[in-house]
Amino acid sequence: MMRQLKTPAGAQSAAGQTTEYEEIRYQRKRKLQKAGEKLRLTLITALAAFFAVLFLLPIVLTISNSFMSSSEISSNYGSVFAVNQNGGKVYISEKVNLKFIPDMVSFSQYITVLFKSPDYLLKFWNSVILVGPILFFQLAVASLASYGFARYTGKLRSIIFFAYVILMLMPYQVTLVPNYLVASWFGIVDSYWAIWLPGIFSPFAVYLLTKFMKRIPYSVIEAAQIDGAGEWQIFSKICLPLCKGALCSAAILVFIDYWNMVEQPLILLSDPETHPLSVFLSKINASEVGLAFAVATIYMVPSLLIFLYGEEYLLDGITYQGGIKG
Repeated sequence: MMRQLKTPAGAQSAAGQTTEYEEIRYQRKRKLQKAGEKLRLTLITALAAFFAVLFLLPIVLTISNSFMSSSEISSNYGSVFAVNQNGGKVYISEKVNLKFIPDMVSFSQYITVLFKSPDYLLKFWNSVILVGPILFFQLAVASLASYGFARYTGKLRSIIFFAYVILMLMPYQVTLVPNYLVASWFGIVDSYWAIWLPGIFSPFAVYLLTKFMKRIPYSVIEAAQIDGAGEWQIFSKICLPLCKGALCSAAILVFIDYWNMVEQPLILLSDPETHPLSVFLSKINASEVGLAFAVATIYMVPSLLIFLYGEEYLLDGITYQGGIKG
C-alpha cells in the first residue's frame, strides 16, 4: 500500500497567505489601471471639448452679432474696419471687444436683409441656381460612371480611373485657366453653363462612389443576374439603395464645396448681378458689417439643414462595410 503524503499545516498557511497577497496586489493594480484609464479619458474629453468650443466660437460669434444694432457693432469692432482718408486700412491700436451677448437684441439687420434690400436675397437665389443643378446632375453622372468603374475591369478602365484620381488631386486654381479657355471656346463665358459644366463632371463624387460600390459583394449581383435582372435593374434596384449613405455623404460634401465657391464666379461671370452670395459677402464694405453678420447667418442655414438631415446617412456611409442589412 502506498502511503499518502500530508502537507504540513505551516506550509498550507504560507501558501494561503501568498495567494491572498497576490490577490491584493492584483486588485490594487486593477484599481490603478482603472484610475489611469479614467484620467486619460477625462483628459481626452477635455481636450476634445476645448477644440470643439474653439471651432464653434466663430459661428456663435456670427450668430450673436447678427442680433446687434449697427451702433453696437461699430463700437465693438469699429477699429477693425476703420479706413484712412485714402481708403486704406489703418493700424489697429484699440482693443477689439468680442461680445457674444448683445446689449439689446435687434432684428434690424434681418429686416434690412429680408425686406428692405432685395440684393441680398437675389444673391442668395443666385447661389441656389448655381449649386442646385451641379449637385443633382453631378450625383447622377457620378452614379452611372461609378457603376461602370466598379462592375468592369480592364486596362482602359484603370487608365481612365487613374486620370480621374489625378484630376481630383488638383486644386481648382490649377484647372481654372483651362476651364476658362474651354468655356471661351464654347462661348459660354458669362453664363451659368461655365459654372455648371465643370461642376457636373467633377471627379470627386465618381471616386467616392466607385470605392463604395466596389465593396458591394459580387454574390449579391450574381444572385440578381441568376434571377434575370439586367444591368439597369442591378444598378437601380441593388447598387443605388445600398449606396444611399455614400450618395448622401457625397451630396453633403459637394454642396458645401460649391455653396462656398468664390474663384469660379469671379473669373467666369463678369456680371455682378449673377454672382452668388459667397462672392457678395467678400465685397461688403465697412458700413455694412452688421448686415454681413446677418447675411452670413442666413447663408449658413442651408448647409446646417443638409448636414442635420443627412447626418444619419453620412454615418452609415462611413461605417458601411459592403454587407446587407437584414
